[in-house]
Amino acid sequence: MNYISIDELKNAWIFKHKSLPVKVGDKHMIKPMTANRAKMLWDANISKQVDHPDFFKKGDWPENGKNWIDNGKWESIWDSEESALPEQILSHLTWDNNTVVYYCSARDNVIETTWAVFKRCWKNFLFMDDGAILIAKKRKETAQFLSTGYFKVGYKPL
Repeated sequence: MNYISIDELKNAWIFKHKSLPVKVGDKHMIKPMTANRAKMLWDANISKQVDHPDFFKKGDWPENGKNWIDNGKWESIWDSEESALPEQILSHLTWDNNTVVYYCSARDNVIETTWAVFKRCWKNFLFMDDGAILIAKKRKETAQFLSTGYFKVGYKPL
């Protein structure tokens, strides 16, 4: 089994917050990975050296500034009534709505969904903004959400 139920997620409340309701259909598409499956995806796509974005070091692609091309502020939009992701992110991540994406918060905490669901529920996901990296299956474009209220967009090596 590769997934756990959304209710088993350590931070399940982020998808149950009354001020940010998630549609039932979207909840079914938000799939937290088991710790073992998350570790496999993290090791293959994020880092074999560290287990959390706070600890990236030389040799980890997210630590290399050359992989990031732009940045901006997400927090003010998150706090507003605006429902769309910041325009810089949308213009960089030009994925099809059915593209499988992975929200990687830590080696043992990865959530799989689709790009369409992430775009609708991004404010819920960003309750976990501690350096989380959004990647997509077979895509090099990426975004990182920092607890400072800023994001970075760039490219991960394939």
